[in-house]
Amino acid sequence: QLVESGGGLVQPGGSLRLSCAASGFILDYYPMGWYRQAPGKEREGVACIRASDGSTLLADSVKGRFSIAKDNAKNTMYLQMTSLKLEDTAVYYCARMEVCSFVPNPRNINVWGQGTLVNVSS
Repeated sequence: QLVESGGGLVQPGGSLRLSCAASGFILDYYPMGWYRQAPGKEREGVACIRASDGSTLLADSVKGRFSIAKDNAKNTMYLQMTSLKLEDTAVYYCARMEVCSFVPNPRNINVWGQGTLVNVSS
């Protein structure tokens, strides 16, 4: 099970940190990632962290602003978001994958969180 938290209302240029707490499995054993879905749009990958070496992938739209990390002692993954823009408004989901990918392929993603809303608005 994955449970996200940390979403909320933030002004443009602000920051938020999302958390994804895992239970029932060891998060460090799997590639993990963040996806988001804005109103009226398809779900898209934002960030991914590999299990093998902890290397990370970031979508071009968030490079330089977002970072992904995990705390193995807490079995929790994070998405640090800075310099938020209006277009970052979306429901953010964490996911456990077979391989890091930005495509929300159900064959690759076997656990989804329930989502947390990030609303960037002035």
